[in-house]
Amino acid sequence: MQNKDHSNQIFVDPVCAMEVRAGTADITSTYKSTIYYFCAEGCKKAFESNPAKFLSQKPGKKKGLWGRYLDRLDKATGGKSMKCH
Repeated sequence: MQNKDHSNQIFVDPVCAMEVRAGTADITSTYKSTIYYFCAEGCKKAFESNPAKFLSQKPGKKKGLWGRYLDRLDKATGGKSMKCH
């Protein structure tokens, strides 16, 4: 079995959808033999309180002024999430 170097790999925080680089992320949690990377301790705590909630999420329809803003932001950025760090 080879030891793979994931230090340059980018993961998505399952709570806030921020991009997290594995080499710089020191906030991780293991759930069902899978390592999840987080941008902040708050996201890790939220995930650990109810992992199934964040792993089974389907994007819902955004409502109101904020929802329209987020739709426009997604369109302008091509759906790429913002960089956290």
